[in-house]
Amino acid sequence: MAASNALYTILTEKINQDTLVLPTLPEVALKVRAAADDPEINLSQMSDIIAQDPALSLGMLKVANSAILGRSVKVETVPQAVTRIGLQQIKSIATAMALEQVFVSDNDIVKLYMKKSWAKTIDIASVAISLMTLYLKENKRTSLSLDTITLAALVHNIGVLPILTEAENHPDVFANPTFLQQAIIKLSGRIGGAITRAWGFSDEFTLLAESWSDLTILPNEVHYLDFIRAGAIYHDVFKNETTKEALLANYTKKGILPEVDYMQCDEFSAMCAEVKTMFT
Repeated sequence: MAASNALYTILTEKINQDTLVLPTLPEVALKVRAAADDPEINLSQMSDIIAQDPALSLGMLKVANSAILGRSVKVETVPQAVTRIGLQQIKSIATAMALEQVFVSDNDIVKLYMKKSWAKTIDIASVAISLMTLYLKENKRTSLSLDTITLAALVHNIGVLPILTEAENHPDVFANPTFLQQAIIKLSGRIGGAITRAWGFSDEFTLLAESWSDLTILPNEVHYLDFIRAGAIYHDVFKNETTKEALLANYTKKGILPEVDYMQCDEFSAMCAEVKTMFT
């Protein structure tokens, strides 16, 4: 356990001393977020900013043409996509689309772990977004929104990045993935909170990053945490069967799921696959 303890000790010390190197948001995401906060910004100016980044432009087109927006007429340009999505939602959606750029490393082993982490994040996000889409159809007066759950689901596990980066200095940790997983379980929430705060996200996103895996926190009302955790259940992140059954029963009671085993049906699987195409 020496490798695990060494990594855990180093990470904890850096967190406590506020010296842990945190990832930064991609520049285009920073530009979009700053522009969205400008009361003078218009759709044309926002389109010009997004068009500067080919990957983000493609991502916005995918979102605008996705089934979750429920539009049958295809848009083919960035201005059309921005108009369809709307300035109010652009800030969260554009940030979410740019996040993949953060999951990078020059180290082959770290790169592999980051790739797996991003893939799992997309899997969970696809479920959360699909469930939110269904929920919004039946609950039009809710304060919850699709753009918020999209960004929240994609940053919920962002705390793994500094852990993987630090683990690069401890190659023996990668030889036993259990060691690395222990550090992730113990510290990723706390680090995720630090990252979202550093990025200037709202307290809501910080709570999600810090608490999504802490099942002692159980909101009474329908909450973004519920949708992310449902995605984690779907992709077998939570292992305890009793816990999963209790959570699913609670989500059915809250109206997030039509029935306890709804996520097992072919219709839902197809919906998740459709949503996932936005990120792949």
